[in-house]
Amino acid sequence: VWGSMGAARSSFEAAVEYAKSREQFGRPIGGFQLTQAKLADMAVELHKGILLAHHLGRRMDAGRLRPEQVSFGKLNNVREAIEICRTARTILGANGISLEYPVMRHATNLESVLTYEGTVEMHQLVLGKALTGLDAFR
Repeated sequence: VWGSMGAARSSFEAAVEYAKSREQFGRPIGGFQLTQAKLADMAVELHKGILLAHHLGRRMDAGRLRPEQVSFGKLNNVREAIEICRTARTILGANGISLEYPVMRHATNLESVLTYEGTVEMHQLVLGKALTGLDAFR
């Protein structure tokens, strides 16, 4: 839950710095409306994910963390982190896939996290059972 937000933060920060320094049409691309909208959406999802991870950590420390809450956190944060990386890649343009920036490395790592930490479908089934009381995977 936390690791995915670290990857998202790194990609977000790379996108912000790039947007402030990359010039197009005589000015930084960070001054264009679409770039600012992308950055704002990335910041909202990043900070929501960090707050979720913090909340789950507090529940764990208090001995009140349930398995479905872990699934909730992993499902949300990995999904959002991948989307933040994808959006960062669009801001960086062709540089978004180069190894000069961390974005593509984080995106590919997150794709593997989506699989090895329980696939999306398993987290959805865990949450579905918690919501309905019905076990769909047995």
